[in-house]
Amino acid sequence: MKTYSAKPSEIEKKWVLIDAEGLVVGRLASIIAMRLRGKHKPSYTPHMDCGDNVIVINADKVLLTGNKLLKKVYYHHTGYIGGIKERTAGAIMAGKFPGRVVEKAVERMLPRGPLGRKQLGNLRVYAGAEHPHAAQQPETIDIAAMNPKNHNFRKVS
Repeated sequence: MKTYSAKPSEIEKKWVLIDAEGLVVGRLASIIAMRLRGKHKPSYTPHMDCGDNVIVINADKVLLTGNKLLKKVYYHHTGYIGGIKERTAGAIMAGKFPGRVVEKAVERMLPRGPLGRKQLGNLRVYAGAEHPHAAQQPETIDIAAMNPKNHNFRKVS
C-alpha cells in the first residue's frame, strides 16, 4: 500500500462562506485554519496548498470570552529603537479594521513559512455582511450549529 500524495492538478479548491456573527474568535479561527490547510479533506497533503478559499463576513460581531476585550494585547514593532506598540483587542474591534482580530487569530494557527503565507492568502475577512465574491458561488457553512459553545456568550462592553 502506498501513501497518497496529491498533485497540483488533482487539487479541487472550493469557496466557503462563514458568517461570524456571535461566534467565539478562537473556535472560529481553528475551524477556518483547518479549512485553509485542507485537513478536512481525505486527500490532504501536508506540503501542498489543498485547502479551500474562505470568506468571513460580519467579523466585527465576533465575541471574545472573559475579559479578553480589555486584557488581550496585540504587539507590533515600528522598526525603530524602543518602537514597540501595543493595542488591546477592544481597541482593535472598535477601530477601523475589526476583522484583523480574526485574521491574526487564524494567522497564528497556520504554519510559519511560504506555505502558511500562501494558505493565509486564501482567507478574506469582511467587517460587514457584504462581500464581492458572489460570482464564485460560495457554499455557506453554519459554524454555530457545530458546537453549542460557539454562540452562547454575551458581548461584554
